[in-house]
Amino acid sequence: MQGEHIEEAIKWRHHLHQNPELGFEEHNTAAFIASHLSDWGFKVTTGYGKTGVVGTLSKGSSAKAIGIRADIDALPILEQSGVAYASKVAGKMHACGHDGHVAMALAAARIASKSDFDGTVHFVFQPAEENEGGGRAMVEQGLFKDFPMDRIFGLHNWPALDLGKCVARDDRMMAAFGTFEIKVVGRGAHGAMPHEGADPIVAASQIVSSLQSIAARNVSPLESAVVSATQIHGGDAWNVIPEEVVIRGTTRWFEETVGDKLENRIRTLATAVAAGFECEATLNYEYRYPATINDPESARIVRATAKSALGLDVVEVPPSMAAEDFAFMLREKPGCYFWLGAKREGRNPGLHSAYFDFNDALLPTGVAMWGALIEGQLAKA
Repeated sequence: MQGEHIEEAIKWRHHLHQNPELGFEEHNTAAFIASHLSDWGFKVTTGYGKTGVVGTLSKGSSAKAIGIRADIDALPILEQSGVAYASKVAGKMHACGHDGHVAMALAAARIASKSDFDGTVHFVFQPAEENEGGGRAMVEQGLFKDFPMDRIFGLHNWPALDLGKCVARDDRMMAAFGTFEIKVVGRGAHGAMPHEGADPIVAASQIVSSLQSIAARNVSPLESAVVSATQIHGGDAWNVIPEEVVIRGTTRWFEETVGDKLENRIRTLATAVAAGFECEATLNYEYRYPATINDPESARIVRATAKSALGLDVVEVPPSMAAEDFAFMLREKPGCYFWLGAKREGRNPGLHSAYFDFNDALLPTGVAMWGALIEGQLAKA
């Protein structure tokens, strides 16, 4: 039954790729999803978590229920892929494969509507995964209260892995995520007379260098931590030392104690280093996503399904220091977040690249994986 739907799923994927929408702006994407689910007999709830969609289908008499989650948002990137179905919206593109995730989930939903199982499946199409916290919005609105389920599953295409491979770790999958903004304020001066000012550029440069010592000297070598300065903004003229400079960046960790230490050390170092250059530094720090931690039993289910039902090569790789807001769902409900290999032959741009394009060769595997999980978890007694 699956094969007849893959060609249509590819068309859906290309349509979504051409019409990307950013987090909490996915109105057309949500309408597209809701329309198909309604046609297939699902009970559809829209506007969940602002722009999310939940499609519910119950069969038989069992109280068993599972959730299948797909993220739906795009990124603020100018596409350079050159594909025939490239983004029609300048400065927005599906550079992470969420278009493929939606297409796989929709195809699986269509097949489920014609399948025989005993229980309930909730297809959760989540908005705003990229930095905006759509997963948190859905949880806070009452996702697991309004749509009771025993477990929830989410997947991501993974270009670093060959097609046919699957990763579902028992615990850590992806890191927690924070952001920081350090404002360094000094005294502006003429570039030819620096002694008359307090140079925030020099102070900022030393702060960025000092931040590299946090993971190396303040966190145990047995723990994981990242502190990356990714932006420096300051100054407008060749010959003017500016009044202030802004440093922005990101932090990553797994253990909460490590996350707290990163914030404290950034604050301490920024303040002390700036003072040494007669400047002042203030820190705005935000905790964005918790770590993505799988429930071991749910991960075992995914591995067993991938291997026995699909014949995939289940491999063990280290967790990623990237972040994923499916973590908010996993904090509230047992579940598993897993990766499916999506590597292309030849050039293989990574996630969030302007040259990235979801590998359509993965669609059959993703659809089959969702179908096998539904069949296995909601099997008739």
